[in-house]
Amino acid sequence: MSKTANVFTRVDPIVKEQAEAVLNQLGISMSTAMGMFLQQLVLQRGIPFDVKLPQNAPVAYGALTDEEFNTLMDGAVRSAAAGKGIAFEEFDSQIRRELGV
Repeated sequence: MSKTANVFTRVDPIVKEQAEAVLNQLGISMSTAMGMFLQQLVLQRGIPFDVKLPQNAPVAYGALTDEEFNTLMDGAVRSAAAGKGIAFEEFDSQIRRELGV
């Protein structure tokens, strides 16, 4: 048996739980998945997947000008007034289903 080395990392507990759920469905342990990632990193001489911002990235409040923030808030108020929103409970349920939590 070959020698092994330990790798320790800190991750968000929710992300870890979601990852473990996917890996369990695949029949792969976290240790095996991490080993696969590192092996691919070595073979490809870089991260083995695209690292980029999502198309619809959340907007950070601090990155907005007062005018941009006010425009977004006005749009939100108009949407709510037009009945285009959903109840929080429905939103919470929907996002939990999508995230698998």
